[in-house]
Amino acid sequence: MQMYRVKAVAEMFDVSVATIYRAIEAGTLRALKVGTGKGAMRIPHDAVAEYVKSCEQAALASVPQMPEVA
Repeated sequence: MQMYRVKAVAEMFDVSVATIYRAIEAGTLRALKVGTGKGAMRIPHDAVAEYVKSCEQAALASVPQMPEVA
């Protein structure tokens, strides 16, 4: 299973590392804590794909619908 560091995912989306951590904390991006103590966060490849899909759906839902012309 391919895993990404938080910084790598932030670079993929051209956002800050803090934005990725917020998505993880909000539960919109799945991540795993690796190691003991503070540990390190790793994001599975399939979680990145799920996050892209959810972002696409949110973007489409926010687009105003054109009224139908009769």
